Amino acid sequence: MLKIGGKAPAFKGINQFGESISLSNFKGKKVILYFYPKDATPTCTVEACNLRDGYEALTEYGFEVIGVSADEVKSHLKFAQKNALPFSLLADTKQEMIKVYEAWGEKSMYGKKYMGILRKTYVIDEKGKLEVIIEKVDSKNHVQQILDHYEK
Repeated sequence: MLKIGGKAPAFKGINQFGESISLSNFKGKKVILYFYPKDATPTCTVEACNLRDGYEALTEYGFEVIGVSADEVKSHLKFAQKNALPFSLLADTKQEMIKVYEAWGEKSMYGKKYMGILRKTYVIDEKGKLEVIIEKVDSKNHVQQILDHYEK
């Protein structure tokens, strides 16, 4: 089980530009690693656009933003271009990162239970430790939800 103060699991993935991105690329920086179910769906688009609109504020705090879903690189590129997303989206088609970061689990829609990607966000500090874990993401106010942990 992942806990605040614990070491963030190492990760490596391919972003929308075909570049290999890993946690080790961000030593000395804070990383917002957010998991979302699917490109171009209404709630995921709202969340991504909220992070885009608050991106400048997040970078002022020294954050790098990385999104992760099980979509293909090509889908990420289209989604990022359509919504002018200024951050990397990693393709985790085998759901390896998703499972290591405990973002896979039981969901429910219209009373039907199924397994899927959980909307979760992790903030990893400059030393690779988990600083914040957000289990209940507010897609419309996600940036403020993150910053609330730093503005107190």
